[in-house]
Amino acid sequence: MSDHTTQHITIDASPERCFELAADYASYADWAGDIKESKVLTTDELGRGSEVEFRAAAMGRSTHYVLRYNYGSNPLRISWRLMRGDVMARLDGEYEFAAVDGDPNTTQVTYDLNVDLAVPLPGFVKRRAETKIIHTALDELKQRVESQP
Repeated sequence: MSDHTTQHITIDASPERCFELAADYASYADWAGDIKESKVLTTDELGRGSEVEFRAAAMGRSTHYVLRYNYGSNPLRISWRLMRGDVMARLDGEYEFAAVDGDPNTTQVTYDLNVDLAVPLPGFVKRRAETKIIHTALDELKQRVESQP
């Protein structure tokens, strides 16, 4: 059974800037604490990453996985689906970046995630892993975006 979570955060930058940095998969190892390496394998017709391989720290070991990214009709939405991985059976989710009403330079980020591990683990271990993923996806993204000119 998959664990599902939806979280929100406000970032002091435009939705376009947030999207730009979130879609810069090649730089994830520079700012996402658990990501040790990321490599764009394929791109779409607009040059955006469509398949990306990651090496990450997970539960005291190194894990590898490949995500397929989709952009759809909303220009400020990124979704992904796990193509293959050695620890996770499912890692699907999406970012959506929307301007805060009345302030086009402030963004409400919605992060949606479905995770299913390949091996059964106690609930507290799964929750700790989920918390780390969300921290990277939201708090570390916020730090990265707000620290960039």
